[in-house]
Amino acid sequence: MDNKRYLLSLIQEGEHQRQDFKYRVDDPCKLARSVSAFANTDGGRLLIGVRDDGMIAGVKSEGEIHVMHQAAYKYCQPEASISFDTYHAEGRTVVIATIPPSEKRPVCAPDEDGRMRAYIRINDENIVASPVLFTLMRESQQPQGALVAYDDDIRRLLGVMEGRLTLGQIVRLSRLPRHKVITLLAHLIRFGTVRWEFVDQEFLFSLV
Repeated sequence: MDNKRYLLSLIQEGEHQRQDFKYRVDDPCKLARSVSAFANTDGGRLLIGVRDDGMIAGVKSEGEIHVMHQAAYKYCQPEASISFDTYHAEGRTVVIATIPPSEKRPVCAPDEDGRMRAYIRINDENIVASPVLFTLMRESQQPQGALVAYDDDIRRLLGVMEGRLTLGQIVRLSRLPRHKVITLLAHLIRFGTVRWEFVDQEFLFSLV
């Protein structure tokens, strides 16, 4: 398959969990959020020089590649891996930046206020990770040991989990400290007792 056919086949997929289009690359902080989201989820690719509607606009300058490097190596903490491939179609150049899942999660990037946040990729959106998922990513880097003891805190937390609840609702109903609820939910998700969903721009937690 030649460059044009391959590129058009990717564009026809549209934006999804593992693919995003970038028409212009001039803000390394904004781009770092996409890198963070892919690195913290399933990996993915950025098609640089492609509009949101799938039209090929092309990369304007080598400076855009420099911005991409900055996004991965300067504005992401820890650094995210990234590789670049160049394709030519319709007289224009498109760069595909491929980001694999990171082995050092969570990879964080600055939000609009400069605060470092961990992002995840959900469908075609980059979402700031819930504190529970942030903790889960961090703990998942460690060997999986024994589940936390089934103590009063666990019983209280599980006792209030009817239906799908936000983190705030679980904190209020259980009357446990927020940091304790975050840690316990992360443990319970890791061991398959609790699941999470992202619905209407909210993270919801429920029993499996």
